[in-house]
Amino acid sequence: MKMADFGRGIKAGVATAGVYLVISAILGAIYQNNPLYVPHFIYGTGLTLLTWMALTNPLSVFFVLFQYAVRGIIFGAVFAALYSFLPGTKSVGKGVVLSLFLCIVALVESVYTTPGWPTDGISFTGIYYIGMISLSSISLALAGIISALIFGALTGFLWDRFRATRLAGARRASPILLVSFILGVVTWGVLALLFLIGVVIRGAPAIGPGFWWFDLLMTSVVFLGLPGWILALVAWRQTRRGESGFKWGVAGGVMMALTGIMLLPGALAITGGVLSRRQPGSESVAAATEQ
Repeated sequence: MKMADFGRGIKAGVATAGVYLVISAILGAIYQNNPLYVPHFIYGTGLTLLTWMALTNPLSVFFVLFQYAVRGIIFGAVFAALYSFLPGTKSVGKGVVLSLFLCIVALVESVYTTPGWPTDGISFTGIYYIGMISLSSISLALAGIISALIFGALTGFLWDRFRATRLAGARRASPILLVSFILGVVTWGVLALLFLIGVVIRGAPAIGPGFWWFDLLMTSVVFLGLPGWILALVAWRQTRRGESGFKWGVAGGVMMALTGIMLLPGALAITGGVLSRRQPGSESVAAATEQ
């Protein structure tokens, strides 16, 4: 079997993010004189409007560009890893299915990390891979989901426009576990750094009365997420050798998923671990030929 074409997926995801960036700039130019009267649904699409005032602030420009780039890279990498497993025969349909899957993950993550929703306020999670999701507003939630589906469809459309590259052989689930490990270690690294800063400055883990549940989850990322992405790495190395990474992938995925904040890499690790149990078709054919 073949490794995923990550380069092709990332190029398609970043190109789609570029289209969203252009739309943000156009809408920002339209509403620059009346920023307080931006239509309500725009905020639900995950678009950060690039007004002329924002362009004069280099930090704001960097944040917006970084946000769109990260979203495109993550979506493109996950799309490439799951491409052969997604239902459908057309790339556009596969992109829509992936978007729907990530929306479900984001909604579950939002519920898990926001106790008492929606009465306790708006929760924006999953923004780094699908856009903004608001559980306290049906209109915003629908706008975010529709925007995410369009993002997936456009990524699938652009996937077909980029040339495929030669790929190395490996178990089919290997790319999924690789993406899970990368997302897990990046998420853990960022939150571990914030946790360390909080301990150094405040002298104790940042668990306050106002956001105690979210702070507790961030603390769990530091201590529970670490063995989670390590086990995902072990599972990936197992599949690279042609072996099953089921036990390691599922164990690591459950650990990451329990933190809530690392739900996406956890779900991918579990998926990759389960799929790695299946013997690749090429191996089955080879075994049958030898017999």
